[in-house]
Amino acid sequence: MATGVFDIIHPGHLHFLNESKKLGDELVVVVARDSTARRNGKEPVFDEMSRLKIVSALKCVDRAILGHEGDIYKTVSDVSPDVITLGFNQKFDPDTIRKRSLEKGVRVEVVRISKFENSSMLSSSQVRSKILQYIGEDI
Repeated sequence: MATGVFDIIHPGHLHFLNESKKLGDELVVVVARDSTARRNGKEPVFDEMSRLKIVSALKCVDRAILGHEGDIYKTVSDVSPDVITLGFNQKFDPDTIRKRSLEKGVRVEVVRISKFENSSMLSSSQVRSKILQYIGEDI
C-alpha cells in the first residue's frame, strides 16, 4: 500500500509507485482526500476524484482508493496490507505506523522508498512553482 496526495503526477511519483509495486503482489494506492491535503497545508490543483482517476490509470497501480477522512488507520484496517511504503519525503514515522497499524489488528512492514535521482522535479510543489515561474515570464 502506498499513499499520497498525487496532485500533479511527476517522475518522483512514478518511481515511488513502481518501486512500491516491486514489494508485493498487488499495489493499492490510497489517494488523500481534499480535506486531508488541506489539513496538511496543501491546496490540491485537482479534486480528489480527478486525482483518483489519474492514479487508477497508471500501469503499476492495481487498485486506487480514496483514504478515510480523519483516521488514516481506518484505511490501513480496510486494506490490511502486508507492506506500507513511504516516499522519501513523507513525514511519517515508520515505527508509529507499525504500532498504530498493529493496534488496528494489522501487522505491516514499513519501507521507505528511495529518492528518485534522475529529475530535478521531485515534488508537486516544485512543479507548481516552475509553472508559476513560466506564467510570470509570459506576462
